[in-house]
Amino acid sequence: MFERLRSWFTEPAGTPALIRRMLSENAARYRHRYIAAFWLMGLSAACTAVAAYLVRNFVNETYLQRNFSAVVMLGFVTVGLFAIKGASIYGQMLILARINARIVADNQRRMFDKLMNEGMGFFADRHSSEFIARLTTGANAVTTVLNMLILAIGRDMLTLIFLAIVMVLQDPLLFVIGVVGVPPAMLVMRKLVRRIRVIARSQFTGGTHMLEAMQEALQGIRIVKAFTLEDEMRKRFEATVSEVQHETFKMARVANRTSPLMEMLAGTAIAMALVYAGHRVIHGGAAAGEFVSFLAAFAFAFEPAKRLVRFNIDLNSSLVGARVLYELIDSPPSEPIEDAGPPLVLRPAARIEFSDVRFAYRPGEPVIRGMSFVADPGKITALVGPSGGGKSTVLSLLLRFYDIESGTILVDGHDVSRLSRRALRRQIGYVGQHVHLFRGSIRDNIAFGKVGASDEEIAAAAKAAHAHDFIMGFPGGYATPVGEHGLQLSGGQRQRIAIARALIKDAPVILLDEATAALDSESEQQVQDAMAHLCEGRTTLVVAHRLHTIMHADRILVVEGGTVVETGRHDELLRKGGRYATFYRVQLKGPVPPREPVAAVALSG
Repeated sequence: MFERLRSWFTEPAGTPALIRRMLSENAARYRHRYIAAFWLMGLSAACTAVAAYLVRNFVNETYLQRNFSAVVMLGFVTVGLFAIKGASIYGQMLILARINARIVADNQRRMFDKLMNEGMGFFADRHSSEFIARLTTGANAVTTVLNMLILAIGRDMLTLIFLAIVMVLQDPLLFVIGVVGVPPAMLVMRKLVRRIRVIARSQFTGGTHMLEAMQEALQGIRIVKAFTLEDEMRKRFEATVSEVQHETFKMARVANRTSPLMEMLAGTAIAMALVYAGHRVIHGGAAAGEFVSFLAAFAFAFEPAKRLVRFNIDLNSSLVGARVLYELIDSPPSEPIEDAGPPLVLRPAARIEFSDVRFAYRPGEPVIRGMSFVADPGKITALVGPSGGGKSTVLSLLLRFYDIESGTILVDGHDVSRLSRRALRRQIGYVGQHVHLFRGSIRDNIAFGKVGASDEEIAAAAKAAHAHDFIMGFPGGYATPVGEHGLQLSGGQRQRIAIARALIKDAPVILLDEATAALDSESEQQVQDAMAHLCEGRTTLVVAHRLHTIMHADRILVVEGGTVVETGRHDELLRKGGRYATFYRVQLKGPVPPREPVAAVALSG
C-alpha cells in the first residue's frame, strides 16, 4: 500500500508529479499575479458568505422587529456586496486570462522548438495532424489544469469555508446534517477517475484521426476530384467523427453519472435540515432568520460543492492533454542544436567523398551497401539508376537528414558525422523534385535562402534563375503571394523560385534531386538554363532519371542495389555496354537530343 502510494507521487506521469511540474514550470513565474487573483477570489467568497449571513437580519428585521429602515439599509449593503463581488470576479478572470495567454504561448513555443530539433526519421513515422492536435490540446490543457487548481482553492474552497462558518454560526448540528452526503459522493468519484483517463485519451486519439482525415482530403483535393473520391473521403471522415462522437457520449455518460447521486444526496440533506429546522422553530422557539440564513448559505454552497466533488474527474480529463504535450517535449531530440563548435568554412568548390558507406532506414533492410565514390571539386557528378537504388538517399545522407551506420562521408576533408548539422547545411544548396514554397510572397520565398537579403540580391538571384521576367509579369511583382505550397504558380515557376532560393544562398555544394522530372519540355529547358547558373563553379551532385539531362556531366555514377556498379563519362559508359548503356537504349532509343542540358551549359560557362 505504501509503495503504491509512493509510486503514485513519484511517477513522472502520475497526477501529483504532473501537477507539481506544472506549478513549478508555469505557475511559479506568475506567482504574484496568482496571489492577486487568489486575493480577489477570497474577497468574492467573503461577499457571498456575508450576503448569506445578512439574510438572517433581513428576516428578523422584517418579521420580528418590523423595522423598515433597517431593511432598506440592509438592501443597500447587499447591493454594495454584490457590486464588490462582481468587480472582484472581473479582476480575477482578467488576471487569469492574461496568465493563460502567456502560458499557452510559452508551451506552443516550446513544442515548436522541439519539433524543429527533430530529424527526418522522427516525422516519417508520424502524421502532421498529431502535432497540430498536441500543439492545441496540450498547450491549452496546462492552463486548464492550473485554472482548475486556482479556482478550486481560491473560489470554491474559500467560498465553502466562509459559507460553512456562516452555517456553523447559525446552527452547528444543522451544519453536520447538511454535509452528511459528502463522503458517499467522494467515494463514487474516486472509482470513476480511472475510466475518465482512458476515455479522455481515446477522445484525443480520435480527434487526431479526424484532423488527419480532413487534412489529407484537403491537401489531396486534386486527386479527390480527379478520381471522384468525394464519397470515399466522406466515409473516412465519417468514421473518425463517429469515433469521436462515441467517445464523447461515453465521457458524458461516465462524467455525469454522479449528477443523479449528487442531487439525491443534496435533496436528502435538505430534507433532513428542513425537518430539523422546522422542529426547532415550531417546538424550540428558534428565530426563523437563523433557519433562512442557513438555507441561503447552503444554497450558495451547493454549486461550489458540486464542482469540488467533480474536481478529480475534470482534473484527470484535462491532464490527458498535458501528458501528450510533455510526452513530446520530454522525448530526447533526434537533432539537438550543435552550434557550439567553430563555423564550417568550405572552399568555393568542395570535394565530396563517400567511403564504404552503409545505411538502412529500418533494421535488416539495407539501402546503401558499402558505397564509395568521389565528387571532384567544381565538377558535376550525376547519379542515375533504377528507382529504389539509393540515389536520393545519398543526398539525404550528405545533408545529414539521417546518420550512416558505418563508413565515412567527407566534405573537403571534414567528416560530416562530426560536424554540426546546421553548419553543414549552411554550405549546401538543395533543389528537389517536389518544391516546397512557404505561404507568403515570392520575395519572402527567395529570401529564405539568405535571411536578410536585400531587394537587389533577390532580384539578381531571380534573374540568374530565369525567374525575373515572369515575376515582373505579375501585378504585384515580387510581392505576389505564392499561395499555400506555392499553388498560385506553375510547376516550372516554382522550380525557378527554388533555384533562385538556392542561388542566393551561394553555397559551395549543390544538390539537385530530380529537379526537372515533373516538367514539360519547355519548362524543363527554362529550368535547365537556370540550373546551369546554379551549378557553375560549384561541386554538384545531380540525381536524374532523364539521361539526356546529365549526358555531359563530368562523372556519371550508376547506382543500383545501394552501391555504385558503374562510373565514367557518358561516352565511356556507352562503350562499356553495361547497365548505363541499357538504360540509355531503353529510355532514349535514338540520337542524342540537340539541346544541351544543365551540365553542358555549366561546363561551357
